[in-house]
Amino acid sequence: MDQLAQDIIGKIKAHADPEMGDITLDTELGDLGIHSLELTEIIFDLEEAYGIEVEMNTSEAWSKLSNVGDIVNAVRVLIAKKG
Repeated sequence: MDQLAQDIIGKIKAHADPEMGDITLDTELGDLGIHSLELTEIIFDLEEAYGIEVEMNTSEAWSKLSNVGDIVNAVRVLIAKKG
C-alpha cells in the first residue's frame, strides 16, 4: 500500500466507527458506519487535501464507491487528471 492510500485511509478512519479495527483497501464503507453525511465530509477533506474536485452527488457516490479502495482509486484518477 502506497503513501496516498495510507493517507486516505487515515482521513476515512477519522470518520469511521471508532471500534473498527484495521482498515484496508477491501474494507466496505458500510462496515465502517460511514453514511452519506460522513462520506460528504470525507470527500470535502480529500478535495481540500489534494486540490481536486469530486463531481458527484452523494447518492451517486454511494453507488460508485463501495469500499476504501474505490475511494483511493477515484482520488488517484482525479490527481492524475489535475497533474
